[in-house]
Formats: sequence, structure tokens, C-alpha cells
Amino acid sequence: MTSLTDINFAPFRFRRSVLSVPASNQRALEKIRTLDCDAVIFDLEDSVAPEKKAEARENLRRLFKDNPLQGVERVVRINALDTQFGKADMDLAVEISPDVVLVPKVEQVAQIQSVADILSEAGAPDDLAIWAMIETPKGVLNASAIGAADERLQCFVVGLNDLRKETGVLSQPGRGYLVPWLMQIVLAGRAHGIDIIDSVFNDFRDTEALEAECRQGRVMGFSGKMLIHPAQIEPANRHFGPDPEAVKDAETIIAAFAKPEARHLNVINLNGQMVERLHLVEAEKLVAKAKFLTERKNAP
Repeated sequence: MTSLTDINFAPFRFRRSVLSVPASNQRALEKIRTLDCDAVIFDLEDSVAPEKKAEARENLRRLFKDNPLQGVERVVRINALDTQFGKADMDLAVEISPDVVLVPKVEQVAQIQSVADILSEAGAPDDLAIWAMIETPKGVLNASAIGAADERLQCFVVGLNDLRKETGVLSQPGRGYLVPWLMQIVLAGRAHGIDIIDSVFNDFRDTEALEAECRQGRVMGFSGKMLIHPAQIEPANRHFGPDPEAVKDAETIIAAFAKPEARHLNVINLNGQMVERLHLVEAEKLVAKAKFLTERKNAP
């Protein structure tokens, strides 16, 4: 398996698999560098007990100082700024400079703007991004406004456990009663050019149900999935990565437009289907992404 060392994500940023790890779990932190996930959420919030918060921050401080991860997007989920732990979490984020600060339970634009202001005032790099957890009824209703909150905002992460709790919607296969809200979040995110990460699947032992939910999430337009166990990484990477058949079709489109008679055409007939030049642009992106992932996987 590819070790996450010295791999450059440019020009693509993949968020197929976003593994959440309690920052209080030292063993889990040590294992991360052997995993093939695209991003890691170092959680200081829900998965860390109040009496373990300080220890969790120290674990991250040591990790980023002694052996910082490379080739994986490093996300620190802070506690809300209006809690007793929020300020210390933000101080740590400014100190260790991860790739992303993840803000929990975002319901208002001001929550994103406050974090952005702290980062800017502290002189944090412009590319230190913000992600927003959308996991409450108000968060869903205000997702569009939140999406435009600040230029640092790059991603929504859906939290269905809290949303189910607050709405009373039961956990069922297919998430039928939740789909309208999920699509609302996807639409809001795409309207503002940001990625959207699907919620965790709680039973990591139920591989069949996980596969089904990954397939559903991909069809719905999610960029990737938040994960709670390393065993979930491979299915997420597979379902949210370039589909092999789609890559083959893309290569056919590229070859067709490369023919001398098609080079100056905006529309061509390909096997009985109308294909526009805009499809060529998408095909080139898909093939480039697939090539990039293959090279990353084969990197020493």
C-alpha cells in the first residue's frame, strides 16, 4: 500500500476518503501515515472527552512538529468558538498550521467569518482553508448563505448523526427521508464552487451497506465520504474515484476530437451520439485525474 510521503497533490485535490481520527487516540495517529486516505480529520470535538481535550491538542502539536504528514490533506476539527475549548483549539491551529480548520455545527455565516478573521489576524497562510460541518436543521436551511461566507471556505461536511437526532428522522437503508436535505446541501455547495463530503456510515463491519451508501453518495454528487475506520477507505476511494469505464469513454472522446476532420468542430457524431467540445474538456480532466491517481498510487 502506498505510504503517504512526499506526494504532491497539485494540480488536483481529491477528497474521496476523509478519515476522522480522535486526536486523543495516539495509536490511531501513529497509524495514519500507512493509510491510503485523501484527507484526515484530527478531531478535537465530539470524539474527545472534555478531560482529554488538552492531551489531544498536545498530541497534535507533537505530531505536526516531529513528523508532519505529507501527501494527505490535514484537517483539524475544532470545538465551537463559543465553548470553553474553542479558543485553545484555534490557538493550536494557528501554531501548527494544518491545511484546514473544520468548524462544527455551522448554522450561521458569522461562525465561518469569525474563524476566518482569527486566521487572518494571526497571519495564517492564505491557503489555510476552512471546512464547515452542516449537521443541524438551521445549517441545512442556511447552507447557501454559508457557502458564500468567506473565500477560505472550501468544503461542506455533512453530519447526519446530529441531524437525525435533532429532526427525529430514523436511520434507514437508502436514507430516503434525508435525501432532500442532502441534495439541498449538495446544491448549495456546488453553487459556490465548494466540495461536499458525505456523512459517516456508522457500522464499519457492514461492508455491503457501506458500498451501497458510497454508490448513492457518488450518484448524488458528493465529492467523497467521511469515514470512521480504515477498512472504509478502499470502498470510498473506489466509488468516488474515476470510474474505469468512464475513463475509457473519455479517452474515446479525446481521440475523436484529435482527428484532423474534427479539430475545428464544436460538435461531432460519436457512435451515434452528439458530443460537444465541452464534453472534451470534461474528458480531458477525467483522464488527467485518473493518470494522476495512478502515478500517486505507484509512487515509492
